[in-house]
Amino acid sequence: MTKLRRARQEHFLLLALLVAIAAYAAEHHILAAGRTVALIAAFALVATIILASTRVAHHAEVLAVKVGDPYGTMILTLSAVLVEVVVLGIMMQSTSSPTLVRDTIYAAVMLDINGIIGLAALLGGLRHGEQPYNDDSSRTYGVMILTAMGISMIVPEFVPRESWKFYSAFTIGAMVALYTLFLRLQVGRHSYFFSYAYPRADQSRPLDKHPQADEPALPSILIILAGVVIIGALAEVMAATFNSGLEGSGAPPALMAVIVAAISAAPEILTAMRAALANRMQSVVNIAMGASLSTVILTVPVMEAIALYTGQPFIMAMTPVQSVMAAVTLVVAAINLNDGMTNAIEGMTHFILFATFVMLTVIGL
Repeated sequence: MTKLRRARQEHFLLLALLVAIAAYAAEHHILAAGRTVALIAAFALVATIILASTRVAHHAEVLAVKVGDPYGTMILTLSAVLVEVVVLGIMMQSTSSPTLVRDTIYAAVMLDINGIIGLAALLGGLRHGEQPYNDDSSRTYGVMILTAMGISMIVPEFVPRESWKFYSAFTIGAMVALYTLFLRLQVGRHSYFFSYAYPRADQSRPLDKHPQADEPALPSILIILAGVVIIGALAEVMAATFNSGLEGSGAPPALMAVIVAAISAAPEILTAMRAALANRMQSVVNIAMGASLSTVILTVPVMEAIALYTGQPFIMAMTPVQSVMAAVTLVVAAINLNDGMTNAIEGMTHFILFATFVMLTVIGL
């Protein structure tokens, strides 16, 4: 009976598996049917991937509840980054865009910081007024994100082309060193930076309790791994259909990157909204800032390693518009997340920056 109940709960993953099988079988016919059919199939596959990723995020959240913060947040963000890296790695094999990795990381930071924090602080502020969190976490995340983006996405603009392999290897080492130390402090000496002592009345919020929280962790781990494999299979067909559907369509160049970033961010958005409405802003900060940091500091070395292995460099240096938007975002975040309280006005500032990012993407900047 328990197995039957679990199978029913995983209907999204079962649906994703069936769609993946059907997509592989029909891929040739879809691509031969023309641009419109290819685009419809591509967006259907995106929706399926998002549904599957919500189950991956759900089981990551189950594990997070078991271990508590800061380990729990680390599991949530790493599961999202794993999905992003898998999708991005597969799409890189089927696209010739040299800016896909850069645009995806930039889009992810905009979605995580401006989109998630903006909407969460806005809605949470309208419901609860000022919402408290541990400002040590936001400052730590902020300086780490700024350092990682500066090293990997601003400085490369000034690196000579003939030195890209040397600097790429340095970037990998720098990102690994940064994250290793950060991880050690996050789960060790400075773990209290990333937690907040909520009043006792707030400890039993729905965010913190899952029906599966008291069950063994192994099923959740296995489902996460299975989900990532299914998502990878779907992403392979999705990349082919998008390339066929968008070719010559005049779509914004960064559309593919935004889609990849949105796939990984979708489950985080749902979790963060629940946390904000439950007046648990620390979870929002940990999810949004932690996901941004993990995206930069983990995706960069993996993709740089792939570039070194294949001998094909890609463009990591942000455009002037991207650099300005990233700088404004991090400055606004540093100001807003510096006093241990968020409110609707601060949320609105980030949400307007997110709307600006969407507008710039639409007009091709």
